[in-house]
Amino acid sequence: MRRACASVSTVLALGLLLTGCGSGGEEPAQAAQRCDGTLSPAAVGALESVLGTKEFRSAGTGLEPTVKVLIEDQAREGRPPGHPAMCEVGTDADSRLGVTIGFRLYEDADLHDDGTQRTGAGRYLYAMGRETSTDNKTARVFLACSSPRLKGSETDPAPLEGMLTFEKPAKGAYPDNTPATREAYLTVLHSVTLAVVKELGCENDAGLGEKPVFQEKKWRGEQKP
Repeated sequence: MRRACASVSTVLALGLLLTGCGSGGEEPAQAAQRCDGTLSPAAVGALESVLGTKEFRSAGTGLEPTVKVLIEDQAREGRPPGHPAMCEVGTDADSRLGVTIGFRLYEDADLHDDGTQRTGAGRYLYAMGRETSTDNKTARVFLACSSPRLKGSETDPAPLEGMLTFEKPAKGAYPDNTPATREAYLTVLHSVTLAVVKELGCENDAGLGEKPVFQEKKWRGEQKP
């Protein structure tokens, strides 16, 4: 348990609203099994902060089925529509409150940083992967993956997108659009995405490090000529 407590302490240092590891020795281990075991201790703590609970329920297709679908999609012509989410984590208290994470292959037109100024809409850009952005509703990471498991990706890297969506009750509200909220989203999305690229065998983990990047970037529309 020392490693788990140390990781949660790291998240606390980032300003996320977390509780300590405490004496409930099995709770972090049980929570980490959500999302098919792809959640790091820091990601578990981040979910606790945005959902306001330590008790989760989870669903979704899981890691291996998600990777299988991505491989099949890369081998066919065109880009298929979306697939069921890899992971859905919600609260036992309210089944309509939760976080959903899914993956797909994207087109260049899906990228947000197209040269227009986006910060007016409250969305922030981060220096992770090809493009990463988040607000208090969704977080998205775009990567380029070269892997022997993805047809033709050795010369034309596969465009891989991971997306986290905060699901709120009809009469509920989204978390405040603060650095703590955005970093919590990025922590969860990074953890699950890293597990996907490792399972795919992406070269250099598709550019993802072992920890999420919280360094903000300017949108191209903000940059001086």
